[in-house]
Amino acid sequence: MFKKLIAAIIILAMLLSFAACQPVTDNSGTSGGTTNSRPSEGGSDSGTTPPEIPEVVNLDFYVTNDLHGNVTDDTNQGIGKTSTYLKSVSKTENAVLISSGDMWQGSSESNNTKGALVTEWMNVLDFSAMTLGNHEFDWGDQYIYSNESLAEFPFLAINVYDENTNALAGFCQPSVMIERSGVSIGIIGAIGDCYSSIAEGMVDGYRFAVRDELTQLVKNEATRLRNEGADLIVYSLHDGLGRSYSTSYDRTLSDGEFSSYYDVSLSNGYVDLVFEGHTHQSYVVKDSYGVYHLQAGSSNKYFAHVDMNFNTVTDQIVTAKGELTYTSIFSNLTPDSETEALFDKYAEQIGNVYEVLGQNVSKRGSDELRYICSELYLEAGLAKWGKEYNIVLGGGYMSCRSPYNLYVGDVCYKDLQSLFPFDNPIVLASISGKYLKSKFIYTENENYFVTLSEYGENILTTIKDDEIYYVITDTYSSEYSPNNMTTVAYLSSPDTYARDLLAEYAKRGGFNS
Repeated sequence: MFKKLIAAIIILAMLLSFAACQPVTDNSGTSGGTTNSRPSEGGSDSGTTPPEIPEVVNLDFYVTNDLHGNVTDDTNQGIGKTSTYLKSVSKTENAVLISSGDMWQGSSESNNTKGALVTEWMNVLDFSAMTLGNHEFDWGDQYIYSNESLAEFPFLAINVYDENTNALAGFCQPSVMIERSGVSIGIIGAIGDCYSSIAEGMVDGYRFAVRDELTQLVKNEATRLRNEGADLIVYSLHDGLGRSYSTSYDRTLSDGEFSSYYDVSLSNGYVDLVFEGHTHQSYVVKDSYGVYHLQAGSSNKYFAHVDMNFNTVTDQIVTAKGELTYTSIFSNLTPDSETEALFDKYAEQIGNVYEVLGQNVSKRGSDELRYICSELYLEAGLAKWGKEYNIVLGGGYMSCRSPYNLYVGDVCYKDLQSLFPFDNPIVLASISGKYLKSKFIYTENENYFVTLSEYGENILTTIKDDEIYYVITDTYSSEYSPNNMTTVAYLSSPDTYARDLLAEYAKRGGFNS
């Protein structure tokens, strides 16, 4: 009996030893070698074995910036075809979709829905985060809050503070942590030093922390995220280089070339990858620490894409390749039906913006269009206030946007709204002679376009510094504190914008000559 017991024990030990030597089978049913067995975040409450994490995980980051509401197939591919492409890669890859800001302001479809159509599109594609840009503030915080409620992803801005409470603004958060195949990714978002690029009335009560203060905020947040288990830190910054390096991928720039907006010390262990925006440039470059910086132009011309392999055992980036993906490669794709349905959903709010208003007989560039606007400002102001006030000029800071030209052919409201998308009401404003001369008449700012009235021409050489004069401008210029102006009255209620005057101009045949 004792010998039989010993024999049974030996046989059992051999069976256990044999079982232990068998290959591990992965979730796909194929056999392979031993894999890293680090559990996924949070483990499992059901008692089942957590999925095993591959030693090397492939990650794909797709990032857009400065879409400016360009959602249709105009100068670039629309969001319908873009969705088809991004949905296809998201199904087979560990894709991460991020926005680096300025998504809403710029087109009839987005402006007239106050960004809701674009926000819902981002929901369709399961974006992980959106960094706030300066143009997200163009309609005030009311619509940031409404879009934040609509979004199924967080709005990021680590440096936007409520001046009344000195707390982070209620519509944003500093970062978010996501997970892809066992890799924890912390995403930090920040807006750059572009407070002055927003009509002051729209950011009243808010403060942007920039420069050294912003650097310290990002370092503190990156440290916190790493302590909470982040394997990678991605920095989505609505600011960037002021020149394009798009023809020289992987070029390493000197630290000084980043100094105006990015502290390169962030790349020393705090930040692993940087996506940028705001300057509308196109580049894929590296800093002195080997950290990628990418910006994908504007108006959905490109996506910034980084293909990365990450080792989950060593917690190191094995390989990374940055590139700009042209949306023109989507041109033959069928638009995504779920995305296209959004245009039907918001059709009433978008309105009849495709109606032909008139004809344009010659290509008109941005400078000509801005001069026409200054003439129309003056014309409208004189018609309303010319008998009450001696009006010197019409115009001010004029920003013309993509496509920057009015082309030959039919003119629709949508065309004019793309060129002049900003909701800055036209007003009568007062200004001292000193600032009238320095800010409007003899300004060195190439974006100021003005047309003098007959009265303005007559007094041009006799303007006195301490006297008050009157001009027709819009609230972007009148509320800009360095101009030292006072808004006296609005042209109309509801408000009239530059594009509205251009629409009337088109209707009466102004573009026919």
